[in-house]
Amino acid sequence: MNPTTPTPDHLNTARQALACLDLTSLADGHDQAGGERDVEQLCARADGRFGRTAAVCVWPRLAGLARSLLPPAIRVAAVANFPDGSSDIARAVREAAAIASAGAQEVDVVIPYHDLGAAPALLAAVRRECEGLTLKVILETGELADNALINRAAQIALDAGADFLKTSTGKRPVSATPASARLLLQTIAAASPAQRAHVGFKPAGGIRTVTDAAVYLALTAEWLGPDAVTPARFRIGASGLLDDIEAVLAGAPRPAAGSAY
Repeated sequence: MNPTTPTPDHLNTARQALACLDLTSLADGHDQAGGERDVEQLCARADGRFGRTAAVCVWPRLAGLARSLLPPAIRVAAVANFPDGSSDIARAVREAAAIASAGAQEVDVVIPYHDLGAAPALLAAVRRECEGLTLKVILETGELADNALINRAAQIALDAGADFLKTSTGKRPVSATPASARLLLQTIAAASPAQRAHVGFKPAGGIRTVTDAAVYLALTAEWLGPDAVTPARFRIGASGLLDDIEAVLAGAPRPAAGSAY
């Protein structure tokens, strides 16, 4: 089929996805050495010709560099206890402290998904260490065996003071899925009135096109309300999605209805 120009709805979805994007650079090894050039390029793209992303998300070691390169309107997030989600409280707190000291505004911490019994104490310690910062708890839903465990992990995160529930690290075979997104959104919707009005949702991993992003935008609007589809309540964790967002906003021809996209 012949390609078509983007529809008004597709353009609007691309703009929403851009505004809610956590542009991510978490390549293996960059937590130890290297990665500065990638972060410099990432920050340049985050403040692009079609608008700004919500945040960039990097390793703790590179959070200060990212903060120095970005305007105040773009937030800096960095990861703790990533990607393995160990139960080592001292490590998680140390990394959260480094993120806070670097001037980042957000901490994306991995719950100890292999040992949920250890999760409350670890998350409580991280929450204390990064008081005042946005805390996104990564549940690694693709590694949890069933819906009951996903629900349990989500409730532990809420009880610990999470500001966002995040699906995945993007480092495991299964990342964000509509099914896991629905479970997390249902947990938020069923929470206390204060949490229901405050806590946000972040799908991450495997979201590469505006069409992919549209699924999670729609689910968030369905469960938390249309007003929740803003950077304050909704983020998308992705590295490659920006390519498709920019192509759509540039008016690049899209595959016609019924074709693979």
